[in-house]
Amino acid sequence: MFRAWATLAFIAGFASSSPAGVHYSGESFAELPSRWSGFLVDHRSLRAAAIEKPKDGPQSPLRETYLEAVRKLKDRAKTADELADLGALDIRLGRIDSALNVLRPAARAHPDHFRLAANLGTAWQLAGDLDQAAAALDDAVRLAPAKLKPFEEYHRKLIRLRNAEGKAKPEAPDDLFGGRPPENAAAIVQYLALALPADGRLLWQLGEIAFAHGEAGIAAAILDGCVAEFGLGAKSLRENRQKYRAIAEERNRKPEPHPTTFVAKSPRPLRRSFDASRLPPIRDTEPNPLPWALVAGATVDARAGPKFPEHLRKLDGKPVELFGYIQPVGDAAEFRGFMLIEYPVGCWFCETPDPTALIGVELAPGLKTTAKRTLVRITGTLTLNRDDPEDFLFRVTSARIRDPE
Repeated sequence: MFRAWATLAFIAGFASSSPAGVHYSGESFAELPSRWSGFLVDHRSLRAAAIEKPKDGPQSPLRETYLEAVRKLKDRAKTADELADLGALDIRLGRIDSALNVLRPAARAHPDHFRLAANLGTAWQLAGDLDQAAAALDDAVRLAPAKLKPFEEYHRKLIRLRNAEGKAKPEAPDDLFGGRPPENAAAIVQYLALALPADGRLLWQLGEIAFAHGEAGIAAAILDGCVAEFGLGAKSLRENRQKYRAIAEERNRKPEPHPTTFVAKSPRPLRRSFDASRLPPIRDTEPNPLPWALVAGATVDARAGPKFPEHLRKLDGKPVELFGYIQPVGDAAEFRGFMLIEYPVGCWFCETPDPTALIGVELAPGLKTTAKRTLVRITGTLTLNRDDPEDFLFRVTSARIRDPE
């Protein structure tokens, strides 16, 4: 059951255009740059989608979505748009040989199709052939709509820089900007990182950009991820990580806030609206599915308070079923109450979910649990919080934990 409605939640949430370096019509991206916390969560989920057999836990829900889309598209993909989508899905799934097998003949047959050229450039890059990648991106730059052309130009520049480097071990981020970064540097590098979520050097560059904006704590946490998750070991990266951490700790000891010049234009890059009409009718006695995309539809206004989608309001007081990861709220080995989050958080400092992405869970009397790193299934009674700003927006009480089906 989890696979069915988790897939539904993601597909329903994606619109028809995709301003990202992997161009798939089933994805829609908000205006960049996004808030660091939202960007890092979506960046992590895109990276996880390319992992076929995770060492810890089940496959990414987003991978399930992409696989389902491939199943529906594979046997009928004939037009240039359909072939571009199929190639993009293979890239997202980490199946680069399959992507090339789709995109190479399609690009020859449709030489003036932007998304085919752009996706082919990304596929060649991930296959390690930077000469072919640069040639495909020459076509992508020529064909790109005006809004996307600057981003495709920076992608091509990245390819040329990497090609000129050869196999030398990188000791610095890519010199994309040749000195002083432009005002939209964060948007440009977020754009590239969403297309290439397994590229640690782009994340390194985002860490340096965050520090340049005055976000020392965010910068240190991002560089921590570069070392721990991507295995980057450049001396300058490790030195900067220690430097930024020390600056952040010193600032935390002072009561006054430190100003930042970073201005986010969206909470998260991946847009997630949800069509609740796709869900089954609400039941009073059986658990109703509660997709995260529906939860994310709630908004919080400082004056008016929270606003909940109609379907969510109808679920208030009803039994629900949802899937997520346990985030303890204290240090106890066993506990009854915890936070449930959609994806595991690598760094709680820089990836803290928004209030609309946290659900407080209280287990049924007599039940306790321990911290888990794997996906869990929660059933219980949903309560919406309309008037207490100090509490969770959503709570699930009398809850029980089960393994995902």
